[in-house]
Amino acid sequence: MSECILNALPLTDAERAAFQAAAPGVEQRFAPLMDNSGLTVPLSDPALAEGATVVLGNLPAAVLGASPTLKWLQTWSAGVDAYLKPGALPDGAMLTSAVGAYGPSVAEHMFAAMLTLMKRLHRYRDRQHAHRWADLGTVKSPVGATVLVAGAGDIGTTFARMCHALGAYTIGLKSTVCPPPDGLDEVHTLDELDQWLPQADVVALALPQAPETVHIMDRRRLFLMKKGSILLNGGRGSAIDPEGLNEVLSAGRLWGAALDVTEPEPLPADSPLWDQPDLLLTPHVAGGLHMESTRERIVAIALENLKRYLAGEPLKNRMK
Repeated sequence: MSECILNALPLTDAERAAFQAAAPGVEQRFAPLMDNSGLTVPLSDPALAEGATVVLGNLPAAVLGASPTLKWLQTWSAGVDAYLKPGALPDGAMLTSAVGAYGPSVAEHMFAAMLTLMKRLHRYRDRQHAHRWADLGTVKSPVGATVLVAGAGDIGTTFARMCHALGAYTIGLKSTVCPPPDGLDEVHTLDELDQWLPQADVVALALPQAPETVHIMDRRRLFLMKKGSILLNGGRGSAIDPEGLNEVLSAGRLWGAALDVTEPEPLPADSPLWDQPDLLLTPHVAGGLHMESTRERIVAIALENLKRYLAGEPLKNRMK
């Protein structure tokens, strides 16, 4: 079967030319389907996907699962949960992700949120709006802090490097132990979470969606955290029990928390979390295409994998 590539990535003219040069003589259809937040926009013409053997981009699973020709899907997302479900892709189709593209963007967002909480900048902003000139007292610093990163992959290790550069002691938790990469002082398994929570000044979550990570931070573990510590979540909203988080914040146990992801999402207007004074909420904007460099990384990963695919070489970020 001859190859047919549907490229749904947002490309510059030069990048489009690079994809054409990488696959000379191969039919390529270009239909950008990614908006600024990194979400899929509707496929205006379903016929664009007909006969495609390769799809570069996050087309709906309903479209891809019904395709008799698809051999490989390269997503623009790091998470591929929707495509791992039974029937989401044709039998035998390969799946690769954009792991590695989002580390700087999400990690910088989490780092900024951490410093905002440490220096009480959110509280000062509230006072600015109230026209109040008032000193809020002591603040915290990453220097000498113990930072626990649950989910020490691309995003987690990038965040750890930033903290480490300012003098924090960094501990990473993963599903399997490996030698500590640059920026992590120690690496342990995720099942040691209970041991480290009472010792950490900052707990940063960068976990993927998985049955074992749903509500991994339940009420018990939230109250297990060190008094006066900070909780950050830049992974999946389902990692934190929202009722437990509201309870621990109301009890004054934490210095503060910052969430870019919530459960459910969007956060309902009547959720009590909106009114927690020491909770920073952002609407899932840490990733997406909010940084141009993220888009460039996504494109580079897809282009390299396309060259590998056409050359019969192993693909990077293989998920299935």
